Amino acid sequence: MYDTGSTAFMMVSSMLVLFMTPGLAFFYGGLSRRKNVINTMLMSFAVIGIVGLTWVVAGWSIAYGGDGANPIIGGFDQLGLAGTVSAMLKEAAAPGDAAYPSVVDITFQMAFALITCAIVTGSVAGRMRFGALAAFIAAWSLVVYAPLAHMVWGGGHSLIGGIIGALDFAGGDVVHISSGLTGLALCCALGARKGFGIKTYRPHNVPFVALGAGLLWLGWFGFNGGSAFAADGIAALAILNTVVSSAAGLASWMIVERLATGKPTLVGACTGLVAGLVVVTPSAGFVEPWAAVLMGLMVSPVCYFAISHLKARFGYDDALDAFGCHGIGGILGGILTGIFCVPELSWTEYGGLIYTGDATLLASQVLGIVVTAVLVLALDALLIIVVRALFGGRLRVTDAEEALGLDVAAHGESAYPAYTGLDV
Repeated sequence: MYDTGSTAFMMVSSMLVLFMTPGLAFFYGGLSRRKNVINTMLMSFAVIGIVGLTWVVAGWSIAYGGDGANPIIGGFDQLGLAGTVSAMLKEAAAPGDAAYPSVVDITFQMAFALITCAIVTGSVAGRMRFGALAAFIAAWSLVVYAPLAHMVWGGGHSLIGGIIGALDFAGGDVVHISSGLTGLALCCALGARKGFGIKTYRPHNVPFVALGAGLLWLGWFGFNGGSAFAADGIAALAILNTVVSSAAGLASWMIVERLATGKPTLVGACTGLVAGLVVVTPSAGFVEPWAAVLMGLMVSPVCYFAISHLKARFGYDDALDAFGCHGIGGILGGILTGIFCVPELSWTEYGGLIYTGDATLLASQVLGIVVTAVLVLALDALLIIVVRALFGGRLRVTDAEEALGLDVAAHGESAYPAYTGLDV
């Protein structure tokens, strides 16, 4: 018999994570300019349609199919979710030790693929051709995300999680580092928005930002808690750590902002909340609550520096700070996992440096991050070249379309049709 508690928990967790992608649409939509809000939000919603299909066609099979012996990909034996129903019926007749029906995993992992791809879109807001972005995301979900998910979560033979021995409880490498670096690669390939470095781009709807952050916060409990794959103590710990790290991230961002500018802001508080969620993701089920608090306190100054200084220093236009928040926060979280991981909770034989005095796990965490970065950036470069060629050598909208705004130019819609003022 299945554990009905764990079954219900995993189904609810799946729905919570699915809820994160519309939540991100509000978060990004509020941060965008008024003339681009529909385009920005549609990029997140489009991911549901695009990746929802690619996951069924091949994503699930590439990530979790096969016999687990391949360190890079799962397999091609479950293309189109072939055999899913028959396997479910056999499992129901003789469930054995399964805590919940394995078919639940397909939806749960699809939700992760959706939110990861949606995060990428924040870096290119306001200037990328919608068709080119759709094509890139479709290919990226199969060529980058699905193999990376296998390399981290594919079992003892997987490259990063098994052979290297890096820990990633709920998606530091798979979700945040991969999406943040991909956003960076795309925004560098596109070039900066017109007026970048001269104009001040202000969020057009701060309440949208707060609404989106709240929806992301809610969904993250399924994101991290569900990654325990059972309604047990580890899930409870992951949820507690998610709360305290996000609280610490929010508080520390307000402090940093107060010291840097003299005024804490709601946008800053929401960004700190998300940064606190990002940093604890790779370690949510591995660390004690006091460590999660420290991680939240540390991540906001680091991400604030990346967003406020690195962009200006290196000149890349990460429009909605996908790299600054998710990429940087994910890297920090992965490293700190190697320091704070409780040995008894580790998936490997190694615990955190602070407990064991042994830097083996920390070294594995760093190596896992490096391998992830090299792999993601190399494949990103290849996909950018291919998609650019498919779209006539142009990923970016025209200057006239950018000036008009992509809501009207690309979609023929306006979020605020009665508004006739300037969009500054």
